[in-house]
Amino acid sequence: MTFSLTMDAADPARLGEFWALALGYRREDPPGDFATWEEALTSWGLSEDRWNDANAIVGDGPRIFIQKVPEPKTAKNRVHIDVHSGAGNAIDGDGKDWSVMRAKAAELEAAGAKLVEEFSEPGLGDWIVMEDPEGNEFCVV
Repeated sequence: MTFSLTMDAADPARLGEFWALALGYRREDPPGDFATWEEALTSWGLSEDRWNDANAIVGDGPRIFIQKVPEPKTAKNRVHIDVHSGAGNAIDGDGKDWSVMRAKAAELEAAGAKLVEEFSEPGLGDWIVMEDPEGNEFCVV
């Protein structure tokens, strides 16, 4: 792995579940010989009220680490994730299959995302802007 992505969150467990669904990822396995994260956290002496301080998900791309922060999101993201729907190439003269993109957007809405706006720009492609459960912008492409 050449890099990982870190996200700030109010609820790392919930945001991890959302992004695992969106990206086809899974929660990172507990370290060492621990069978569960609860077993690991208990062994390390971390009190239960701190068990949701962080979460990590893994898949075919970079590891995503999600850390709890006290402050809410206050501005637009400067970096965002593109969720590939399988609707076609990012930029092709024929455009994408909107039904595939909208189906992926609907799946993510059911998981707590919010649809913001659809775009179709000649030379740039087609995409749907959404927000995850904590208001972070991302695109379905």
